[in-house]
Amino acid sequence: MEEIGKNMTVFEYGENIIVVDCGLAFPEDEMLGIDLVIPDVTYLEKNAEKVRGIVLTHGHEDHIGALPYVLKRLPVPVYGTELTLALVENKLVEHDMAGKADLRIVKQGQTIQLGPFKVEFIRATHSIADAVSLAIDTPVGMVFHTGDFKIDQTPIEGEPMDLARIAELGKKGILLLMSDSTNVERPGYTMSERVVGDTFDSIFRGAKSRIIVATFASNIHRIQQVLNSAVKYGRKVALCGRSMINVVTTAIRLGYLSFPEDTLIDIDRIKRFKPEELVIITTGSQGEPMSALSRIASSSHKKVEINEGDLVIISASPIPGNEKMVYNVINELFKKGAEVIYDALTDIHVSGHARQEELKLMHRLTKPKFFVPAHGEYRHLKMHAKLAASLGMSEKNIFTMSNGKVLELTSRSAKIAGTVQSGSVLVDGLGVGDVGEIVLRDRKILSEDGLIIVVATIDSVGNQMADLEIISRGFVYVKESEELIEEVKNLAREALVKAVSRRGTNWASIRNAIKDELNTFLYKKTKRRPMIIPIIVEVQPQGMQRLESVRSPELPM
Repeated sequence: MEEIGKNMTVFEYGENIIVVDCGLAFPEDEMLGIDLVIPDVTYLEKNAEKVRGIVLTHGHEDHIGALPYVLKRLPVPVYGTELTLALVENKLVEHDMAGKADLRIVKQGQTIQLGPFKVEFIRATHSIADAVSLAIDTPVGMVFHTGDFKIDQTPIEGEPMDLARIAELGKKGILLLMSDSTNVERPGYTMSERVVGDTFDSIFRGAKSRIIVATFASNIHRIQQVLNSAVKYGRKVALCGRSMINVVTTAIRLGYLSFPEDTLIDIDRIKRFKPEELVIITTGSQGEPMSALSRIASSSHKKVEINEGDLVIISASPIPGNEKMVYNVINELFKKGAEVIYDALTDIHVSGHARQEELKLMHRLTKPKFFVPAHGEYRHLKMHAKLAASLGMSEKNIFTMSNGKVLELTSRSAKIAGTVQSGSVLVDGLGVGDVGEIVLRDRKILSEDGLIIVVATIDSVGNQMADLEIISRGFVYVKESEELIEEVKNLAREALVKAVSRRGTNWASIRNAIKDELNTFLYKKTKRRPMIIPIIVEVQPQGMQRLESVRSPELPM
């Protein structure tokens, strides 16, 4: 709720819990050094004996990405369609958890029983194959969870969304609808994925150079359409990017991609072909710094470099917050002589999420008693609530929720009934949850104003045994700021002498005195507040040294 990503919903009845989706979010700009953000599952851990399983709607990162972390703490069965669980298995392999999770394949149209919950997997259309909506039959009524969806009448693979079954459930009676809200701001209908195929076809037809297509690795439909155009115009296809290779390999194994056997070539063989005979499909459509396309644009990729005249197609729209990174990559590609086509120029991307008319249709088919807009930022949830009201739903039956809030349902009523622990756990490298607000605040200050370390060597009664040493990182360049550094040294020396005369060898007081003096001076002088770390080295009478241990320093205010 109130964000794009980190999807996870808990349904609880008596001594039974099921979980829908287990996704991650990508870090915001101020989360310096953070790799991933996953949900706080403390509530589930406390109630682990009640959890009957995790049910997945589809295989996007914001719905499955947290599973390797959560399953280590909560080893419960995971239910999903074939492609979804194959993508989960790929993630588990990366985390050395291959074969350690209980993954249970469910087909579209199948129903499973988890305690008192009967869960039906209903065929949906989205920007990834094998997506489903969920009809969750509970002892108090039916909950319909759309998952991510759009109503695509001409999907690239498989059948359209099973609207007939949804309408049938609506006639029987749906207690609660939880619906995707991502595209609620956009009027009309989301275009079919086939529109992109037509655009690829026209671009490939006129291209005389090498073509590089960047898209999401999970967008199997988009990759199929690139392959279709490549085959039609006699081009070989190479894959670039670890996740692209993993997903495509999995999709081929499961039969979700089809093309002539000799179409794919290894990336190491691309120099054997003329530019007009090649297509490269790569990751990096969001401008991620370490992605294949970003490394290609910055000339740091080991196997692919941009040549004058290359045609680069970025077949994705920037996720909110990623715009700057995406356009930086586009600029670099243009500088290197490539022609770049992106979503602002032509229809080389369509969304996987329903627009207003499709959302209205979902409401009309399900005819729910109560409604919770889901999957979207706060403005999306509010607009979806307003859209439901415009269709005649009573506002008292619409609940705009936030993370952690509990909605209590009976067969006749719904009300907010408190909260449970929720929130975000930050993943930094191998550390899960060991980076919190204080560490992020430290990183922010270090990134903005830098660091000054003052090293003082003192004997046991407080006499200075050597000149103070000033070390600066990310604040000023010492050799070009000798006058400022000398002033810092003199002030620190004076503060040290005063502190010793007043408080003796109370090292904590000495450190605080130095820090306070320098804070005030440096802000007046530079209008910056670097992190200041005084370190006291005590020289013992026997000539031994002791480095005074310093706790994590308080940040300058």
